[in-house]
Amino acid sequence: MNYETRPPRRGLLPELPPEFSNHIARVEYAVFTNAKRSLAWQLFSDLSLWPKFCNLYENIRWHGTPWTPGSRLRIDVREPVNATVDRVLTVCMPPNHIAWINHVRGYTMEQWISFDAYQGGGTRVSTWIEVTGGEVSAHRSEDIRLLETVVEGWFDNFRAECDRIARSDQFKDIHYPTTTD
Repeated sequence: MNYETRPPRRGLLPELPPEFSNHIARVEYAVFTNAKRSLAWQLFSDLSLWPKFCNLYENIRWHGTPWTPGSRLRIDVREPVNATVDRVLTVCMPPNHIAWINHVRGYTMEQWISFDAYQGGGTRVSTWIEVTGGEVSAHRSEDIRLLETVVEGWFDNFRAECDRIARSDQFKDIHYPTTTD
């Protein structure tokens, strides 16, 4: 199989008529970090840090080989969600992209995350999520707003941690000449 090195721009959905497309929500978000792409990926792939990025995460566990398509992440999420997210990895191309399908509370979500080296230095980390399912009601719009808030908080906290580690590592590559007496 040949895989594109870039994620699909709009997901894998064809153009849909309004009666279907009105049931699909899309969330997009991007952050810029001073961390190199390899460092950003390293921090992203460290699941022990994820509760630092989102205080709703209680328990995160792998089912299958970590970071391998077909493996699953189960994430227990506390109030106000109170659910377990079942996440199936579909694509994992370190340090470029990752994609998965989430199932939680009647919703199905396709999500892609991209790590792009930024010309000015650092990394642009972007994500998009397409959400289907759930009841078409006022609760659905509240759920989508909550999802947007969680995504923004997660990625803002992730960026802050990347920047913090990048600052502490910035002098590691500098080699000072030694003096001999």
